[in-house]
Amino acid sequence: MKKILFVSFLLIQFQGLTQRADTLVIRQHLTEITKQEGYRNYRNLEQLEQIATFIESVFVQYADTVYNQYYQVEGRLYRNVICSFGTENMQRIVVGAHYDVCGDQEGADDNASGVVGLLELARLLKDNPTDYRIDLVAYTLEEPPYFRTEYMGSHVHAQSLCEKNIEVEGMISLEMIGYFKDERKTQSYPVGLLKLVYGSKGNYITLVKKWGAGKFARKYIRKYKREDLIRTKKFAAPKALPGIDFSDHLNYWKFGYSAIMITDTAFYRNKNYHKTTDTMEKLDLHRMALVIDTVLLSLLNY
Repeated sequence: MKKILFVSFLLIQFQGLTQRADTLVIRQHLTEITKQEGYRNYRNLEQLEQIATFIESVFVQYADTVYNQYYQVEGRLYRNVICSFGTENMQRIVVGAHYDVCGDQEGADDNASGVVGLLELARLLKDNPTDYRIDLVAYTLEEPPYFRTEYMGSHVHAQSLCEKNIEVEGMISLEMIGYFKDERKTQSYPVGLLKLVYGSKGNYITLVKKWGAGKFARKYIRKYKREDLIRTKKFAAPKALPGIDFSDHLNYWKFGYSAIMITDTAFYRNKNYHKTTDTMEKLDLHRMALVIDTVLLSLLNY
């Protein structure tokens, strides 16, 4: 593992970056998000608001623009937190992750890991301009009972882009990016035969797209895999396959945008999914950092 991290650091330095994702910062952010009193689910507005305020406080340290997207559900006020880089550019790439949890649990992998990915990307993008506008969006209400409804934060955001005819190159959903296992038989699949292709070890990150997902999905996945910092596998399948649309990217598909999900495969690997055992102590922060580094490099080289 030390050799992998050293090689990845050299590769990033070679490509002109002065900073990389920091596991100490990652740990601090995970602690801030998961170790609060109460749980950040749809019932607990106070907790959701506390986490949203924390996300906003990090974004404002680095971004060109930070704003909130408020909306009401059944008389309650919720918000997406958004920050932008390269606002002078017309075309934009959206990177998003949801900050709410399902039920009463910490949700370290699902999806504090994705949110921390956004926070680290904000820090790293500050001094690394791109040819595209990059919007980092922390969504609320991804989890049940609002999953697959118009009340998902990502639905609200994607719909707003569509209604304003904003030019979107593509979207990346960060959905559970911190759980890895090197032992055999730690990875399962929606179809058993896939194990023959992808293997039985949960030691890789997956780039998921539906068939016909569009130009951005194809190009970004190619760029991501080319960086070669972490074991990466592409998964393309019909939208109907269980799990392929189980995150916020589904709403961008709904509005015609090219979108992908970056994931450790959720419940197909992490058996702590939606349980009280989904805690930060079970995450692999080093490989999580490599996932974030590769997201960054792929954006810069897109």
